[in-house]
Amino acid sequence: MSLERKDEYDHRAWLKERDLSAIEKTYLMTLIWLDRRFRLVDYLEILENMYYKINLQMPKSHTEQYNLDNKFWYWYPLYALGSFSVLAYLVAAVSGALLGFYYAPSAASSAGNPEAYTQIVAIMQDQNFGFMLRSIHRWSAQVMTAAVFLHMLRVYFTGAYKEPREVNWIIGVILLALTVGFGYTGYLLPWNQLAFWAGQIGVEMALAVPLVGEWTAQLIFGGFSLGQPTLQRMYILHVFVLPFVVTALIALHIGIVWMQGIAEPH
Repeated sequence: MSLERKDEYDHRAWLKERDLSAIEKTYLMTLIWLDRRFRLVDYLEILENMYYKINLQMPKSHTEQYNLDNKFWYWYPLYALGSFSVLAYLVAAVSGALLGFYYAPSAASSAGNPEAYTQIVAIMQDQNFGFMLRSIHRWSAQVMTAAVFLHMLRVYFTGAYKEPREVNWIIGVILLALTVGFGYTGYLLPWNQLAFWAGQIGVEMALAVPLVGEWTAQLIFGGFSLGQPTLQRMYILHVFVLPFVVTALIALHIGIVWMQGIAEPH
């Protein structure tokens, strides 16, 4: 039996020996559960333990410490994938904000092309460094998606999702799903042929959901066929909803890593 499991059983035995009410036992068990995962007691004394907490964020090379040079997922640079994905997210956010100065979601036709697509072409051809700016935004988004996916694989194959890090693993899974949502909503904004048929596939997938399919298609895509409501919804999700949700979850994710420390290999 591991030391952590033995401590958990000792806590339960200690609670059984005490004459406590159900509310008190529930409170203490909740406090013990949270403390085992987030070190709440340690952080009540954060000023006294600051030196320990700072040094916790400076782990030694896992490959050197455990002689794991022949195991791919323990290769030390893979432990930087989380930071790399955050960096790619920041680049995509800044470049996307700059692109937003020259883009408005409009599906109306202008000279045979949707105005949204015409604006994308104007950004790339008429604005100074417009082609570079859009390329930076697109590639940083793709790099972020790949980095998040590889980061999840590294966490899984090194067992870093296990107790007491299961809460952060769930947050990471949610962030992966939101990253895919970021990519999909951004893919539709140029409103070209690729975007249109990608949106049509999304509508068909939503309609295929049992019971709530039609409601989902109307909520997310504005109906059963694509048009201005669809583009407007994708723009709002991509620019006003997802950035705030993802930023908050990333801050929470990093905060938990800071409290728990980087997981050692199992």
